[in-house]
Amino acid sequence: MNPTPPDDGCWFATEIQPHEPALRAYLRSHFPGVPDVDDLIQESYVRMLQHPEKSRIACAKAYLFATARNVALSILRRPRIFSTQPVTEFPAAGVVEEGINVAESVSIKQEIGVLLDAVDALPARCREIFILRKLQGVSQKEIAQRLGLSEQTVQVQIGRGARKCADYLRNHGVIPPH
Repeated sequence: MNPTPPDDGCWFATEIQPHEPALRAYLRSHFPGVPDVDDLIQESYVRMLQHPEKSRIACAKAYLFATARNVALSILRRPRIFSTQPVTEFPAAGVVEEGINVAESVSIKQEIGVLLDAVDALPARCREIFILRKLQGVSQKEIAQRLGLSEQTVQVQIGRGARKCADYLRNHGVIPPH
């Protein structure tokens, strides 16, 4: 039996919007590196409303939080291309980059791209821990507290993530074989 599709406005108002304060608190505590929580929440709402089978979502709150987590992780993985500093505030000396040529710059950017692919290839929990520790600088103790894990588990996951990333980089020619 096919349930009738939900009215988007009613479904959103009853199943999604009431969770905004809790979602906002979750995002601020788990993803302090995200520059704009409001944008993240809005993107999560858009994804929820665009879901083709809203009527099949068993727990809208859990799905909303998972969607927001995925949006946050994708924002944190995305390289910063644009500076938030106004162009008028850039020092003139910074316009010409010294010490690195174009070929080196392109090579570095490609290596960073492969590194991001390596991080993306990690299992979800390992990736989350690895990003928190290596990219955001969160301590192992704080990661353990946030995720309800032992510090030993966090340490093992960080090591596993580093090994898998190194293997990925080796397989893609970024770092030489053993």
